[in-house]
Amino acid sequence: MDIPRKLGILIYTAVPAIVGGGITYHFFGSFVQVIIFEALLALAALGLIRN
Repeated sequence: MDIPRKLGILIYTAVPAIVGGGITYHFFGSFVQVIIFEALLALAALGLIRN
């Protein structure tokens, strides 16, 4: 996979990380759930990049 595609995937996952992290914090009120959400999102992004 070429570099522009990898960067595009990372940018595409940055928006859900920011918005989703805020929504997760709003509903749960704790950063523990936000960290879990961000970790799952990072694992999904790395899975897309490595394939």
